[in-house]
Amino acid sequence: MARLFGTDGVRGLANKDITVDLALKLAQATAVVLGQDARAIGNKPKAVLARDPRISGEFLSAAVAAGLASSGVDVYDAGVLPTPGAAFLTADIDADFGVMISASHNSAPDNGIKIFSRGGHKLEDHIEDAIEAQMALPMLAPLGGAVGHVHRFADAEDRYIVHLLGSIPNRLDGLTVVLDCAHGAASGVSPEVFKDAGAKVIVIGADPDGVNINDGYGSTHMSALQAAVLEHGADAGIAHDGDADRCLAVDHRGEIVDGDQLMAVLALSAKAQGSLARNTLVATVMSNLGLRLAMKQAQIEMLETAVGDRYVLEKMREGGYTLGGEQSGHVIFSQFATTGDGILTGLMLMAEVARTGKSLAELASVMTVYPQVLINVRGVDKSAVDSDDEVQATVREAEADLGDTGRVLLRASGTEPLVRVMVEAASVGNAQSWADRIARVVQQRLALK
Repeated sequence: MARLFGTDGVRGLANKDITVDLALKLAQATAVVLGQDARAIGNKPKAVLARDPRISGEFLSAAVAAGLASSGVDVYDAGVLPTPGAAFLTADIDADFGVMISASHNSAPDNGIKIFSRGGHKLEDHIEDAIEAQMALPMLAPLGGAVGHVHRFADAEDRYIVHLLGSIPNRLDGLTVVLDCAHGAASGVSPEVFKDAGAKVIVIGADPDGVNINDGYGSTHMSALQAAVLEHGADAGIAHDGDADRCLAVDHRGEIVDGDQLMAVLALSAKAQGSLARNTLVATVMSNLGLRLAMKQAQIEMLETAVGDRYVLEKMREGGYTLGGEQSGHVIFSQFATTGDGILTGLMLMAEVARTGKSLAELASVMTVYPQVLINVRGVDKSAVDSDDEVQATVREAEADLGDTGRVLLRASGTEPLVRVMVEAASVGNAQSWADRIARVVQQRLALK
């Protein structure tokens, strides 16, 4: 049977894959596994609950609240709030765990359930496995006053805003910023906190109706933000995704600044201000070659992890690093957050623009974005990709041809019979040519019989 938890919680089509019954049982199982420390000392466990504004989040959060309270957990319901806000509040009120109802950048029909452990951290695999196993076992059924309360977390948004404002090194006075909130969880918090930080703010994509989340707006649909930045003559634009754990940007010329470029700017800023722990940036193997070269030029070490912000987080926690992230815009500041925080990232980025007096375009020019071609080769024996002599010989030939101006990466999918072929080069044509050639060899050599 397939594992219930994916790379970022449990996700699927609401009312089909993510049902009331699943949400209830998952909440009850979570109460057993993550509430045991509190119960061991005679306390009721405490949990933070939040959601993004998609319509199915209303019934799913009700089911989660019912599952937790019926298992003896006191629930603090924050309502609509960004995922990093839920993680922050879990730590801020010393809750035993937190639950976020969101499908992030997915369209409105999808939804998901993310769970945070004490301190607001993403769950380790063995904890997820324990919760999944518990779903098949008897649940807690306390009686009388032993059941949990469901409290309205009235000041949740205010607490998160105060935290964000206290995290940035300087104000944003004099800057004009367009915010694209993806009709998502950032719609309330992001405009308020940017205004409080001193920026003049133009807001788009901040009218959630339950079904328009990520629809034509947000970090997966950047054209509306690009147009708005140019229309208003803004210094920059910030795009969030549905649950606001990502951030991408647009400079004053309307050019997109991706997650790798953001990390380059922020790593140099942190180094200049003495806050880049161990002079190191943590990123995934999919980050652009240009980021690696920019960090080398700046004499900043760059550590690589597998794809997924949870792996970046793990590496950061292991080594005590303070900055890491992904090309997609998950950027993590470990001094201030336990997960990617798109609002915090946008604030830090604009704080650097204000601090230096340079445009975002000038700051981002420290990194050259190398053309990147990705081909998914389906129907192949992915387990043989690292051992097939002809495949590896072709990769070595490509690497020799590309030299220091290119890179080849072959990755076996974790869930499908496919191999991802990624090639970076100084020109699109060269990247495409080598990617096509390697993909053909992979298909010919590893095709499933």
